[in-house]
Amino acid sequence: PAQTARSQNLYHTTPLLRSLPLSRLCHPHPVYLKLDLLQPSGSFKDRGMAHLVCTVRDIYAYNNRSSSSSSNNNNNNNQVQFLSSSGGNAGLALTTVCRSLRPPLPVSVIVPETTKPMVVRKLETLGADVTVFGKNWNEADALARTMVEDAKTDGSGNTVYYVSPYDNPLLWTGHSTAVDEIIDQLSCNGGDDDVRIGAILASVGGGGLLSGILEGLERNYYRGGGGGGGRRSEIIRGTKVMACETEGAASFAASLVANSLDSENNSNDDDDGNGNGNGNANEERSLTMKRLDGITSVATSLGALEVTPAVIHRAHRHQRRGRCDDTS
Repeated sequence: PAQTARSQNLYHTTPLLRSLPLSRLCHPHPVYLKLDLLQPSGSFKDRGMAHLVCTVRDIYAYNNRSSSSSSNNNNNNNQVQFLSSSGGNAGLALTTVCRSLRPPLPVSVIVPETTKPMVVRKLETLGADVTVFGKNWNEADALARTMVEDAKTDGSGNTVYYVSPYDNPLLWTGHSTAVDEIIDQLSCNGGDDDVRIGAILASVGGGGLLSGILEGLERNYYRGGGGGGGRRSEIIRGTKVMACETEGAASFAASLVANSLDSENNSNDDDDGNGNGNGNANEERSLTMKRLDGITSVATSLGALEVTPAVIHRAHRHQRRGRCDDTS
C-alpha cells in the first residue's frame, strides 16, 4: 500500500534498531525501536498524510479532467486545498507533504491555543496558513470543519479537503506500512527463521497510529491466503498490541472497556477476511463510545476527547484472532 507516496519520497523506510538498554530490561526478549522520527517532518504521521494527499490529489485531478472534457471548460488552474486541525505533528506532516509536491499544494492548519509558539512558527515557515483558535484540539477542529463547509459556497471553485489528524482510512493505510517494514527488517535480521514479534507498543491519541498498526497486522496475517498463510503470517501470529496513553487523556481505554469483546453488541464483529482492515459493515456496528470531559494530561495539545470508533472494531478483531491462535 501507499506505493505512490513512497515512490515520490514523501515518506521513507526508517531504521529498526535494537535497543540494548531495553533489551537488558526485558531479557531474554530483544526490544527494537522503529525510528520514525527520521521521517521528513519528524514523525510517523508522514506515512498517512503522504498516502492521503497523493490519493486525494490524484482523484481530484482525474475528476477535474473529466469535468473539463465533458463541459468544454478548462479548470486546470483550480487545485485541491487541504485544511486540517492539529496540535502539532499532524499539521507538520500535512504541510511537509503538501509543500514537497511539485507543484506544491496549498495547506491551512488550525491549531489550539495550547500549541507551542515554536510549532506555529515552524508551520508558517514550511508554508502553511496557520490560525490559532480554541482552548483545545476539539475546538480547533470544530472551526476547521466549519471552514471547509463554508468553502463549498464561497464561489472560488476550489475544492477544500478536510484532513483529520487521525480519523481517515487513508491515514490508517499509510501508517500500516510501518508494520510491513518491521516484518521485512526482522526477516532479514541475521536470517533467523524463528523470529516472532511478541508485541508492538504504540502511543494512542485519537487512534490513527493504532488503527494503522492493526490494519498492517491484519493484512499480513491473511497474506498468502487465509489466516496462517505464509512466513509473514507466522512472524506476527500471536503478536500482542499494547496501547499506551497518558493519564488524563485515556479515551481509547475508556471506550475499549465500555465495549467488551464478549458483549452482546460485539459478539458478531468478525474478520472480513481480506486482510485490508476494511470490514465496513462490521465497523458500522453500534458502539458505546466514551467521550472525556476534558484533557488533563501534561500533553495538553495532543489528546483527543474521543477516539475513532474504527479502532475499537479493529482491536476486537485482533483480540478475536489472538483467541483463535491460542486454541489452534
